[in-house]
Amino acid sequence: MRLGIVTPVVTRLPRAHSRWEVDAGIKEIARIATEAERLGYDHLTCSEHIAVPNSVVATRGATYWDPLATLGFIAGCTRTIRLATFVLVLGYHHPLEIVKRYGTLDAISEGRVILGVGVGSLVEEFELLGAAFSDRGKRADDALRALRASWGKSVPEYHGEYFDYSDMTIDPVATSTTTPIWIGGQSARSLARAVEFGEAWAPFGLKPNEVSQLLAAAESSASWSQRTKPLEVFLQPTPPLDPVGDPEATQHTLNEWIAGGATGLTLRFVHHSLDHYCEQLEALPTLLTS
Repeated sequence: MRLGIVTPVVTRLPRAHSRWEVDAGIKEIARIATEAERLGYDHLTCSEHIAVPNSVVATRGATYWDPLATLGFIAGCTRTIRLATFVLVLGYHHPLEIVKRYGTLDAISEGRVILGVGVGSLVEEFELLGAAFSDRGKRADDALRALRASWGKSVPEYHGEYFDYSDMTIDPVATSTTTPIWIGGQSARSLARAVEFGEAWAPFGLKPNEVSQLLAAAESSASWSQRTKPLEVFLQPTPPLDPVGDPEATQHTLNEWIAGGATGLTLRFVHHSLDHYCEQLEALPTLLTS
């Protein structure tokens, strides 16, 4: 069971962050990253929003550190923990922009990048960036095909419905022509997209029984039978876990989400200070081995 963390500080969701995070910065993030790495955690995440409409700040929050800058810094102070964008909104980027920028990060980090991607849902943000919204799902599928065709290649070529390019050189590029692509979302379509294009499905906002029902339905699809590797499923248990304060409840929650189909978990914790967060980091893995 691979464990990761929803990195605190870099995203502050309403009623889901602690007071100490408001004044925290890159030093605190670096400590969390190095502690998670020392304890054997697999990955940490950083999400993306360019600009959040004021009308949804109360529900979505306003703080979203840029993932490329943030993960680039973390790459320099860690050696093994994987660096996951969770999620990049595909409609905000040309595929070659992702190939170049995150391929460079992959080279800097010696192959540790996970491309967590999603379709996106904020109309105002799409409009701000001049990105098409109504057909964003089809565009996302074409972008995923383009990423598959281009990742790690110095002279990529792709000819699709929305993206078409050749005779261009990219340098530097990623360390490999394959990279883990995780598909975020809440719907059966996001799971189908993961089955077709991704290494993992990483849903959010679903309950364990909802995840297991969607997985059971997907297993009968032609795309599922055509996969050469099993689909990984990275879930985010809710509510936040408290392994120090309530280990029994935490263990019950972990078991519930694993039974729901998780092959990996990306975790949030109850925490009241930086030290408390690090204590929670250390306490959690023992509950999976006890």
